[in-house]
Amino acid sequence: MSEILEQIQADARSALKEGERERASALRMIADAVQQDAKLGKGDDVAVLQRERKKRLEAAEAFEQGGRDESARAERGEAELITAYLPAQLSDEELSALVDAAIEETGAAEQRQMGEVMSALMPKVAGRADGKRVSEAVRQRLGS
Repeated sequence: MSEILEQIQADARSALKEGERERASALRMIADAVQQDAKLGKGDDVAVLQRERKKRLEAAEAFEQGGRDESARAERGEAELITAYLPAQLSDEELSALVDAAIEETGAAEQRQMGEVMSALMPKVAGRADGKRVSEAVRQRLGS
């Protein structure tokens, strides 16, 4: 069992003892997703947490557009809960430095070489920045 999964399960038990049913329920759903991924042989806890966080944020946005603010707040709360188990996110400066290094490493100079840069960059980012954020940074850097 991974450290992240153990921590999530311990936090769920603690939340139950403290009477925080909603928090415990959310933590159990997260733990289930991590366990399911491990059973499938993938075992990338950070990727699971990122995927689950993204689902919650997209659901919150949909609820807001539908006028269901309470449901949107609940989804955003779960997304924040998941964020606590993710590695610290890269600052804009750190991401910019990694993008510059990847561009230099690949010798990319044009937008059409973005795939090469992303292939070199994503392993270095390793869950510390959302793929959308990374691609925007690369696109911006190659576009100038």
